[in-house]
Amino acid sequence: MLLDATDLCFYLNGMPTHKKDQINEKIFSKKQLADIEKKHRAETEKISKLLFKRDLELRKINEALDEKINQLEKSNGKLEDTKDILEIRLNAKTRQLREMIDGLDQEVRVRTRKLEDSQKALLNILDDYRIEKNISQAEKEKTIAIIKNMSDGILIFNNKNVLTAVNEMAIKFLNLGKIEESTYRKKNVSDLIKIKSFKSVLDIVGSEIKNVFREELKIGDKDEFIEVSVSPILINDKQIGKFIILHDISREKKVQALKTEFVSIAAHQLRTPLSAIKWTLTALIDGDFGDLEEKQLTYLKKANVSNERMIELVNDLLNLSRIEEGRYISKLEPTQIEDLVNAVIEEESLRCKKKEVRIIFKEDASLPKVQIDKEKIKLVIQNLIENALNYCFPKTDINVNLSHDKKKKELEFRVTNQGIGIPKEAQERMFNKFFRAANAVKTETVGSGLGLFINKNIIESHNGTIWFTSQEGKDTSFYFKLPTTKVKVV
Repeated sequence: MLLDATDLCFYLNGMPTHKKDQINEKIFSKKQLADIEKKHRAETEKISKLLFKRDLELRKINEALDEKINQLEKSNGKLEDTKDILEIRLNAKTRQLREMIDGLDQEVRVRTRKLEDSQKALLNILDDYRIEKNISQAEKEKTIAIIKNMSDGILIFNNKNVLTAVNEMAIKFLNLGKIEESTYRKKNVSDLIKIKSFKSVLDIVGSEIKNVFREELKIGDKDEFIEVSVSPILINDKQIGKFIILHDISREKKVQALKTEFVSIAAHQLRTPLSAIKWTLTALIDGDFGDLEEKQLTYLKKANVSNERMIELVNDLLNLSRIEEGRYISKLEPTQIEDLVNAVIEEESLRCKKKEVRIIFKEDASLPKVQIDKEKIKLVIQNLIENALNYCFPKTDINVNLSHDKKKKELEFRVTNQGIGIPKEAQERMFNKFFRAANAVKTETVGSGLGLFINKNIIESHNGTIWFTSQEGKDTSFYFKLPTTKVKVV
């Protein structure tokens, strides 16, 4: 094995000195040995420096380790303190949790008791509901039985205007027996109007089933009549549908026809003797049969006034019978209606003087002619102005107005008085036959109660409208409107 100089130095260092000298003398010269020794010292110094450097590094490492150990000991102390604090906090939290659990347990027990009570209450309510349901079902069945067996026909529609029920009388009135129920049941108005049996009724109420009251309708080929009325179905003030009620008035129509015929005959029979009495009394009052004493003349004049009232009543009854027979309006002709108003005011001038009442007439300029039955419209104007005179306060004014609405092509008549007025409870019945308000009877005992009924029929026969406004004890205004276009007699 070959050795370099460094290896050889290490090798010789381990040998005894005399041996080394022998070898050195044999192998190297002195100079070579000096170089080798010098090199050996340099290497030794280098190693010493490295070892010193390593020693410094080890010391620094030890110092750092000591510092870390100190830090760890401090951290350990802090951890011990933190551990104690956490244990204290944990114990506190544990106590809080136990208290909360105890409170929750208590609350759960309370809630459980409440739930048990609620369950019992609900069971009681359920029992009550079952009882009420049974009662409700019984009432429902009773209601269905009543509707089914009513003498009036009933058609029941929901809010979507779909037919949901039909009773036996409605089937009879509308002749639905020959039609399959599925063709009209659960059908809406637009489908039902295509069915012949329903058309006449639905033409009256319309596709939206509007509110109507006692509209007459002839059914079948015989003289059979029904009245059609619409009534809402309400539950807790909420509309859930509508009834169409069909009321048989065939018997009433026959009775009414007989009554009208009797009234007409009786009135005609009364008219002749009353006319004879009138002419006789007039002749006596005028002195055609000689002079009469003042007392005799007074009683004859009273008899003549009573006879005139009887004639007026008979005329009203004849007019009533003509109205009910549908033959009241006879002759239509273009007329300046203000001329009729002026004529009536002139005729009432004496009564106005006696009662110290003024009639003030105002009219629009250039009023058009209106196609009317002059006699009948004059009767309306006369009735309204006479009523204003009869029921006004003395020494007041009666205002009569006549105006023309060019856009609507209507002429409006209005008469207003300050007087007894019409009680609120009587206002709905003012246009009924033979009706007079209680305060009117006290003020003016004589009257048939037919005037306003006749007025209404005359105006409506001219395609017009009539109405009034009134405050009891203050004032009353009666109005009517007539179209200025050509009138088709109703």
